[in-house]
This record gives sequence, C-alpha cells and structure tokens, in this order.
Amino acid sequence: MDPIDQIRFSVHDSINNVEVGPKHVSLALLGEFQRDVTDFLKGATRDVDPLQVQISIETGSLVFVASGLLSATTLWADLAHIASPDALTLIDSKRANVLERWQAAAREKPNRSYTLTDKAGRALFVVDARSTLTKVDDVWVQVEKYLHGKIIDMGGKTKANVHLELENGQALTVSSSHDVLARDERNRLYRPALLHVAAEENLHTGELRNLRLLAFETHQPSYDDEEFRLMVERGTKAWEDVVSATEWTDALRGGQA
Repeated sequence: MDPIDQIRFSVHDSINNVEVGPKHVSLALLGEFQRDVTDFLKGATRDVDPLQVQISIETGSLVFVASGLLSATTLWADLAHIASPDALTLIDSKRANVLERWQAAAREKPNRSYTLTDKAGRALFVVDARSTLTKVDDVWVQVEKYLHGKIIDMGGKTKANVHLELENGQALTVSSSHDVLARDERNRLYRPALLHVAAEENLHTGELRNLRLLAFETHQPSYDDEEFRLMVERGTKAWEDVVSATEWTDALRGGQA
C-alpha cells in the first residue's frame, strides 16, 4: 500500500461494563498496548525509530495516533500483506508476534478487539475473537554470512560473545570462544568490522539465530586510487590484443550474436 503519514491504533474493550478509553483503562492494558504499538511500528529491523514518532491519545475507545511514518518502507510493505491468509509468515516477525498476542487476548476476552485505521478512519485490519491468523511452520537452514557493522561489546567471563550493531541499527549476538578472541590482536571495540559467521536462517523471514563467529575478515571500505589505477592497467594489458569487444564476444558464443 502507498505510504501515509499517520496510523491510528485502537483497542476496544470494557471494564466493569464501561468502555475502555483514555479516562477509563487499566494500567496493565495501557502498558501492554503501548508496548505492542511500539513493537509493531519498529519491527525487527527497527524500520521506525520510536523516538522520532509523535503519538497522541484520542477518545473513541483507547486510540494511539502515530505520525511521521512516510519513510517507514517495511511497515507499508507489511501492511500490504496484512490481509493475506499467510500474513503472519509474510510480514516482519516482530509485527507478526504483536498480531498473535492480540489474537490470543481477543479469544480470551471476546469483547476485546484491535483496529488499525488510516487518517480518514478507513480500517486497514481488525483483530478480534473471530480472527483466524495462522503461521506457516518456520523453516530454518544452516548458512554462512558476512555481516558488516560496529562491535559494541565483546568477551565476558563465562561467554565470549561478540555484540554487533548492524548498519540498520539491529543488534546481533554472535557466539565465539575465549581462545578465538584472545588470539585476535586488534582492538575491535566500537570500530567497524566484517564478521564471517555461521548461523541458522529463517527461509520465510530472513531472521538469523544461533550465530557463531568463524572469523574476523579484513574490511577496507575506502577508495584506494593506486589500487584502482593498477586494476585499470592490468585490465588494459589483458585486453590489448582485442580489437573489437563485440567480435570477441560473438566468437566465444560460436558466432551467434
């Protein structure tokens, strides 16, 4: 769906036969709803920074109005999938967890429902006791990855973990060993790093778990003018006998253009 600047989250329920609202809500429900709205907005990839989102509380049950969401790309991609029968599999894992919590709460308390609407009041989706959100069983596969980020903590008395913050702000814990970290002579703390890791990856969501450090890799992101000059020189020498690149390519293809 097309991005809009504002989303309205509302929870409908009653306490002692009085409808829930800003002036009549339990502390537990208020805390849970605030946590769920925050989790849904930022997702697992922290697509939305809660510190940058303005929230107002309005009447009409308990309504949180979140503004400043035009740049939340994965949020809008997830909302486009929200009506799909496989929504819990297709959308961000953290947002799916929020919907699962809402569905469980609505089934336990039939008067409870959750609604997400746009600025004009059009419902984007509703979760209530009749909702049948299901999730396809997770499929995890063994993979190796190269992860670039900044090391924000490492080591420890009992566990030699490396805590890596990715460029999108996501924090990952990568297990290692005391021996591996002890052999590494570089001070990597609070510095950019490239980690070669083994992990389990969710085929549906791309989530990683059980990360294990294989090696610290050399990472040189800056442009090296001398290295580029040498590459051009080697390439020019390798192709100096080729008069026409088109004819050379055609010859490799057996004369077929």
